[in-house]
Amino acid sequence: MEPLIIISGPTAVGKTDISVKLAKKINGEIISADSMQVYKGMDIGSAKISISEMQGVKHHLIDILDPFDEFNAALFKEYALEAIKDIRSGGHIPIVAGGTGFYIQGLLYDVDFDKSKGDIPKIRKKLEEDLKTHGNLYLYERLKSVDPESAEIIHSNNVKRMIRALEFYEETGEKLSAHNDKMHQNISPYNFAYFVLTFDRQKLYERIDMRVDKMISDGLVSEVKALKDKGLSRANTSMLGIGYKEILDHLDGKYSLEEAVDIIKKETRHFAKRQMTWFRREKEIIFIDKDDYADDEAILEYMLNVLNERKIVL
Repeated sequence: MEPLIIISGPTAVGKTDISVKLAKKINGEIISADSMQVYKGMDIGSAKISISEMQGVKHHLIDILDPFDEFNAALFKEYALEAIKDIRSGGHIPIVAGGTGFYIQGLLYDVDFDKSKGDIPKIRKKLEEDLKTHGNLYLYERLKSVDPESAEIIHSNNVKRMIRALEFYEETGEKLSAHNDKMHQNISPYNFAYFVLTFDRQKLYERIDMRVDKMISDGLVSEVKALKDKGLSRANTSMLGIGYKEILDHLDGKYSLEEAVDIIKKETRHFAKRQMTWFRREKEIIFIDKDDYADDEAILEYMLNVLNERKIVL
């Protein structure tokens, strides 16, 4: 079985630093499991790793798409499989690092994304009409009624994922969450270790607030304005990310900058909570509470022990 290491956890927990440090110790390369860092020109709001922060470690699935392009779990799996093949051909160990649990699950357990093709025009058109007429909360309430498990992990603002889940239900008569659970029972084709970093909630929320403040001081408003000037809007998947849609609303006069920043912080905290809900449902997770370790080196020592025991690294 091919080796695979996963480092995940809620936003702002410190996945980037740990993944780079581990990669340097084990001759690894990193595959980003982030739904926003794939996009060129979306650097500040996605907290994209910089060249200097990579410390010479090769990263995959960063800056590979135009913001006008679509990106989803099926495409992530396709690109990640190509990256794994490339990494292994060079004799390196692939490390998947990021907080998008659904993407990771699809890759790790070879989830079949093809049962529903998502191409029935009548169903999608009706859902999109309902969205325009009644708003996203109307669709969210429908999702809660037919698939509460999906509603728990899909934000009410994520209209594309809501429509996808409702479309799947109406097309197949099956809950998307139930389908994903079935796929989750697949046996992974990898010899893997799935690490999830955690942190004291209050400390994590403080880190989130500091990160958002830094995004603003680093020029998030200018970044979003440049994207808007190119013609990007909420109609594009890339602009639905937390931070981008709120600053768009600010630029459109809906919120003051202070209000937009407060909303970004609140939405990011809620996102971190939903991420942890997802990870607690996953199987074969190795939780690492950062409060239990003196520093990153102690965490890395523990990780290396696990990887050696499982013969993922030799």
